[in-house]
Amino acid sequence: MRVSYGVAAIVLAAGMLTACGSGDGPEKSVDAFLSGWRSGNLDAVSFIDPAGQKVPSGDVVTQIKALSGELAATPPALTRSGEASVTKDIATSTVNVDWTLTGGTHWTYPTTVRLSKSSDDEWRVIWEPKIVQEKLTAGDEFAIERKTAERAPILDAAGKPMVEARPVVLVGIQPNAVVGMGQLVKDLDAALKSVDVAVDLSDLPARAAAAKPDHFVDVVTLRKEVYLKIRQRLQAVPGTRYREETRYLAPTREFARALLGTVDPVQKEDMDNNPGKYVMTDLVGHGGLQERYDDRLRGLTGQVVKIVRKSGEGTARTTEEVAEVFRAEPTPGTPVKTTLDPKVQRAADNALRGNPKVSALVAVRINDGTVAAVANGPNGGGDNLAFTASVPPGSTFKMVSALGLLDKGAVTLDAKVGCPKTATVDGRSYKNSHDMALADVPFRVDFARSCNTAFVALAPELGDDGLAAAGRSLGLEGKWDLGVEAFSGKVSTGGSATERASASFGQGTTVVSPLAMAAATAAVARGQWQQPTVLTDPAAGEKAPPGPELNAGSAEAVRTMMREVVTSGTGSALKDVPGEPVYGKTGTAEFDNNPANTHAWWVGWQGDLAFAVFVEKGGDSGTGSVPIAERFLRGLA
Repeated sequence: MRVSYGVAAIVLAAGMLTACGSGDGPEKSVDAFLSGWRSGNLDAVSFIDPAGQKVPSGDVVTQIKALSGELAATPPALTRSGEASVTKDIATSTVNVDWTLTGGTHWTYPTTVRLSKSSDDEWRVIWEPKIVQEKLTAGDEFAIERKTAERAPILDAAGKPMVEARPVVLVGIQPNAVVGMGQLVKDLDAALKSVDVAVDLSDLPARAAAAKPDHFVDVVTLRKEVYLKIRQRLQAVPGTRYREETRYLAPTREFARALLGTVDPVQKEDMDNNPGKYVMTDLVGHGGLQERYDDRLRGLTGQVVKIVRKSGEGTARTTEEVAEVFRAEPTPGTPVKTTLDPKVQRAADNALRGNPKVSALVAVRINDGTVAAVANGPNGGGDNLAFTASVPPGSTFKMVSALGLLDKGAVTLDAKVGCPKTATVDGRSYKNSHDMALADVPFRVDFARSCNTAFVALAPELGDDGLAAAGRSLGLEGKWDLGVEAFSGKVSTGGSATERASASFGQGTTVVSPLAMAAATAAVARGQWQQPTVLTDPAAGEKAPPGPELNAGSAEAVRTMMREVVTSGTGSALKDVPGEPVYGKTGTAEFDNNPANTHAWWVGWQGDLAFAVFVEKGGDSGTGSVPIAERFLRGLA
């Protein structure tokens, strides 16, 4: 016996399905038998028992299925090993049997097929249970015992587990013990909401009615520490029942949830999409890293094949173990190591907590590009929009436009650039947030106060490709391989005069992800872009090379203006945040034809940490994104 992890070839001689008549060698009968064993049709084969009595082929099919037991649904691969050995009227053929067990493990062994030659020269297979496996006898069958491998954790940047086995309590009900289903639903809903757990209980009455009266009907799975907070309230509700288990969980429900994914009981869809891979008791990764690296994390399930014999009927039926014929010990999973910093991640999650809108926060280390935190809201989010969103950046993109204008010498920090209430380009009118208007002021003031019309006036200076070139120097539109899905952005280039005007302050056809903007912001702070990374083991594909070194004078000027956004501009709510100086840029981005519909943005950095905040339909950045940035930075203090 041996364990292998390849796919066994099925080598059967041509013409094996034809009847085995006079003049045929024993090999043709063996091949026909092997083919029929797999297909379940043995009509082309003649059988006798060891005493020489004829056995109907249909009986052999039935017996093989019974002997196969739990393996009956997946017949083995069968290969004849060379030619049969013939002594007078008896032939013996060695056959290699290869069963593919759940999860892909292979159990292989040789068996022997004996044949007898009849008076009319027909080779008949001598049927006996030990053909299937040498220790099988009539009435026996195979049974499988699976030994789940220890699932590996997902590690943080320091190599410590973030996702690991933690105690949970399954809360359910027993239908025949419920006293008033309507009141039970109300009581459960109130108890769960008291610990910020939202569960749709609308289908619970129907599920309870469809279940057997004494069965456990699942309601919700709670972390044990959450369950203990409301244990008395729950247990006071008649009909509730509880089971303690362990699940693979992050420190909190929100903790990088959309990036990490979850580990849950296998679903029907998982089994349908992966025939033979899972059984109903398996735990499977869903979403994020848990799903993408599920095979690596879950390891290889151990398998024990036993021969058992069942006897008796009904409640008196017993199962006797006859022999163990195969064992493959489980192989533990291999950890996945990330660059996440738990302290930064908790601060990011806490910053988004309580905000009901779709939102994201990404934090990137300036010195090396590693991602320290990936948060999505509300409640950890569903999709990892922090990496994959494709949305207009609004006025945060003035960081890019300003870099391009400074590189071209089209403006300086103190050059006077007007900021009228409105500006018109080819008949299209542009205005500033809150109808702001300033006199001719230094460009640095236009930037700090986020004047759209000043950038509209300067847009022609960028030329056809100036904006896109500046964006590419900050890593936008790059080809990244992070080991997870990520969008690097798309920057407007060329286009009409109105498109260029719109693109100068982050509208038009330019779209980005929060990760792309966090990495671009880190590039401004550092003076050179480098690809963000979130996985160190397994390492992602080939890393994109660093971007060009930014023009030192231009980059320093942008840094100066981003500091003034905080000291005297639209980000002044952050000027008293403890710690090192904060730099940044606010952004409000229209996403349809209704100016009232806007996303709220913030990009900036403090110390070695650059970050981007995005709030879908968040309105004005002063109320939508800047407060989140403040909570995040104060959470790090």
